[in-house]
Order: sequence, then C-alpha cells, then structure tokens
Amino acid sequence: MLLHIHPDNPQARNIKTVVDCLRSGGVIIYPTDTIYGLGCDISNTDAIARIARIKKIDVKKAQFSFICSDLSHLSDYAKSVDTPIFRLLKSLLPGPYTFILPASKQVPKLLKTKKDTVGIRIPANNICHEIVKELGHPIMSASLPMGDDLDVEYFTDPEIMYEEFGNIVDIVVDGGIGNILSSTVIDCTSGKPTLIRAGAGEWNGED
Repeated sequence: MLLHIHPDNPQARNIKTVVDCLRSGGVIIYPTDTIYGLGCDISNTDAIARIARIKKIDVKKAQFSFICSDLSHLSDYAKSVDTPIFRLLKSLLPGPYTFILPASKQVPKLLKTKKDTVGIRIPANNICHEIVKELGHPIMSASLPMGDDLDVEYFTDPEIMYEEFGNIVDIVVDGGIGNILSSTVIDCTSGKPTLIRAGAGEWNGED
C-alpha cells in the first residue's frame, strides 16, 4: 500500500492505519527528517527478521536504531546518562542525529549489539512523531538497501520506493520527497561524545 500522509498535518486515520500495521507485525517504509527508513515494532521479532532479510544482513550483526517521539523514552531503553550528555541530547533533539548510548535491560536482546548499545533517534518529522506517539513505544529503524549505482530517486521518492519495495513491505508512507543525507551518528558510550558518521546534522564537537 502507498499511503499519503500530510507532512505538516498528519491525518489521524492514516496514522492509525500505519500503527495497526505495525502492531500486527507489519514492515513499513516511512519518512524521517533525513532519508526514508524501514521500520517495524521493536517487540516483533518476526518483523525485525523480515527487515534483516530485505537488507540481506545477519540480524545479529545489524545496527538498528530506535525512533522515539521524545526524550521520555530515553530512560526506558538507555541506561542513565550523565548531565552533560543529557544536555547535549536535549539541545540537538529533535533533529537529524543518532546517539549511541548504553542499552538498558528493556532493549530486546535481538536488537542489542555486542557492545550492549542502542542507537536513539528523535527526528524532527511530524509523521514520525505521530506514529510513535500513537504506537506508544519506539519504532525499530534501518536504512533502505542502497547501492552505488542507484539513482537518488530510489531512496527519496516514495512512488519509486513503492515500485521497488511494494511487494515486500506492507506500507510505503508518502510524506513527500526525502532528504539525501543520513543522520549524523554520535557515540556517547564513553562519556565523551565522538563523531562516528557525518551526516545531515551539524557537529562542532571534538572527534
């Protein structure tokens, strides 16, 4: 299904359609404030495995992130962070950043990395916010499969995404043309924020 959702004023009935899909184990493609992503319910192991198959990766080696609606989820899925780190998150989020943090016991074992960390994202995107808010907990997120020979429209235009992935995902959310840059990834597990990947978010910290 290709489902249009207004980027500024997401229609409640369409948000509910997406959330019902996620709750039933569905996999979606949806917009963020950076590139479009693959998403599912973090508690559904079958859906997580589906995304790993779509990306042709080992689920145990995958680096998934959690899409949250606000920082209230932080204490649920990440161990307590010190005040400077929390201030950093509060100053940059919502925004195009992924923060790597120590995972709490509530993070499903399947989604923990060997280093026992979790990636947390709070995109500045109304559609994301409303989906997660209605779902009641984060979405597990991964990037779309990409190749060097693919046109930019392949991962920015929802209609082309639907042509490519419509038969292997349940819903492609059309929230308009997406960004071409991924999120900036910052590792906060050592207590000193370290740039892991430069992306859409500006970063002036030391790396």
